[in-house]
Amino acid sequence: MPLTPTPFIWMDGELVPWDDAKVHVLTPSLHYGWGVYEGVRAYATDSGPAVFRLREHVARLRDSARVYLMELPWTDEELVQAVLELVRINGHDSCYIRPIAYLGYGEMGVAPQLDAVRMSIAVWPWGSYLGDRAETEGCRLIVSNWQRNSH
Repeated sequence: MPLTPTPFIWMDGELVPWDDAKVHVLTPSLHYGWGVYEGVRAYATDSGPAVFRLREHVARLRDSARVYLMELPWTDEELVQAVLELVRINGHDSCYIRPIAYLGYGEMGVAPQLDAVRMSIAVWPWGSYLGDRAETEGCRLIVSNWQRNSH
């Protein structure tokens, strides 16, 4: 599904116009996949948009970052408020929310500088994840028997 630009993206604590939200091509995260993200949804309700399990998503993002030895420089509550403000300021009743933490530009290598954590949160309209047909006609799903290795 094509992206629909919205007015603002949150980057490192600042609201940035969509077209100005940029990351350098030499960020180690692009080269080595050193980053973590969450996929969150906000749904339209009679009392305004409701973000599904936002605090749990933020906690999982922080836990994922710790696995990569990344410390997010924002508290969970700051990130929750950033998401809520971003949804509000972009005027969405429902939307997809993508918080992502990555390493900033400035050093390259397989053992990057872990104190250069950057973060962005984007929101955009995104219809049914499995398509409108799945909502009206249903869809076929399976449960995988694959099991994650114990840490």
